[in-house]
Amino acid sequence: MAFMKKFPLSKKRWIFLIIFVIIINFYQLPYYFTKPGDAKILHTVIEVEGGYEDRGTFMLTTVRMGKANIINYLWAKLSDARELIHEDFIRRGEETDEEYHHRQLMMMSTSQDLATIVAYNKAGKEANYTNFGVIVTGTIEEMPAFELLELGDLIVAVDQTEITTVDELLAQIGGKQKDAAVSLTIVRAGVKKDIELSVTSFPTEMDPSGEKVGIGITSPVTKRELSVSPNISIDTNKIGGPSAGLMFSLEIYNQLVEEDITKGYHIAGTGSINEEGEVGRIGGVKQKVIAAERAGADFFFAPNEFDSKTSNYVDALQQAKTMNAKMKIIPIDTFEDALIFLQDLEPK
Repeated sequence: MAFMKKFPLSKKRWIFLIIFVIIINFYQLPYYFTKPGDAKILHTVIEVEGGYEDRGTFMLTTVRMGKANIINYLWAKLSDARELIHEDFIRRGEETDEEYHHRQLMMMSTSQDLATIVAYNKAGKEANYTNFGVIVTGTIEEMPAFELLELGDLIVAVDQTEITTVDELLAQIGGKQKDAAVSLTIVRAGVKKDIELSVTSFPTEMDPSGEKVGIGITSPVTKRELSVSPNISIDTNKIGGPSAGLMFSLEIYNQLVEEDITKGYHIAGTGSINEEGEVGRIGGVKQKVIAAERAGADFFFAPNEFDSKTSNYVDALQQAKTMNAKMKIIPIDTFEDALIFLQDLEPK
């Protein structure tokens, strides 16, 4: 009888333990956690036709990200190598997983094109854009575009007026009043069609003033084709985001010119880049410093943000000091800054 009484209690404890484990592992909090990723050698993913080889390496650095459960949340709180970011700072409004990942890949594609333009122009090589329209990368649930447009639709005209860039799209829609009708010509799965919708107010949480109007497209991207000579191929698999722009531009330039600007060093870094060669702020710089140090980098290029006291460079420098990193952190504002630093280096 004593055994029969104890068995149900023991069974209840096991059931409770299983439920507890399920909860802490599968209950997701409104946070993402980030941790150090890889330092990927760029000459393995970028190939300029007839390009020159280098003795050293340029490396892009990555951050791994996941949705936080209770365990990951606590781990991130206790770890200097991890960071918690509220989901509101990752996704936009009602953005789905599919829309978020699509946006990240589009940003990576744009980053590659911008880096190519900067590098080819500096090397005196041919690089030109042809614009084809605006790609829908996300929509807002409470607005007209949500029901009528699909991820990947290409907008080629507004009210029968051809548009080829995001700026042209915004100019055509921006002047319309609330409830005004608008006709979009789109290409979906290779078929051109007209979509009739209206301009309306944004949801209150996005615009408490109620003054902002639109059709409900988020983060549209210009579809453009880059023509270059010599040809170039870039294969980054499923890495997303714009943060490799600076390092892309340096690797591409190094393959275009005869001089090896690496001087035999291993150079990691991060930072977006625009068409003027200015380097922009990115996320996860501390984790990227850790990844670069683990990969044996000699230098780490970090966005200086024109001497901002809260720049990526400041955070990267602090992280390097905390971990007693051997590599040196270098502040970079522009593509030219990086070239000047490299030109002044003694060969390794």
